[in-house]
Amino acid sequence: MPTSHPLLLSPAPSKCSLEMLTHHYGDIYEHSPWVAEAAWQHGLTEAHDTPDALAELMGLMLQQASSEQQIKVIQAHPDLAGKAAMAGELTQDSTSEQAGAGLDQCSPEEFARFEYLNAAYKEKFGFPFVVAVKGLDRHGILAAFEERLHNDAATERQTAIEQIIRIARFRLRARAEQ
Repeated sequence: MPTSHPLLLSPAPSKCSLEMLTHHYGDIYEHSPWVAEAAWQHGLTEAHDTPDALAELMGLMLQQASSEQQIKVIQAHPDLAGKAAMAGELTQDSTSEQAGAGLDQCSPEEFARFEYLNAAYKEKFGFPFVVAVKGLDRHGILAAFEERLHNDAATERQTAIEQIIRIARFRLRARAEQ
């Protein structure tokens, strides 16, 4: 019976200088390379050369950050099916993720619904709605949007952070599979 080998990141994070790690993994958290830098400063071993282990450490760095730093990371994310997406101004990862969920194929009514919910959400929480869209379609995303609008600010900040950590895990796994 063949044994499965864990997916490994290349370059191996444990072998990277700070500059090299930031170059290769600093974009995992949207416009927030400090998360990768914090992971490097924490100390990387060969155990962190898998996508899941690096994602776990980077997620821990985000969880341990101040609420102000966390909010800045949340605010770095684009609106779903928003103006930046329409104008082609998203990062390559965000563009691919949103397209994978069909957000680039919304009807005019769905775009209007996303625009309304994006505005209502930002008004209530002060940051954009963030969800790991992998495995979801636009209907599921709209349902999550409407459900999460009922959360209190602390719950929603924590939920957004958890979703960002999921996004990072998916991004690291995708890189290891390339």
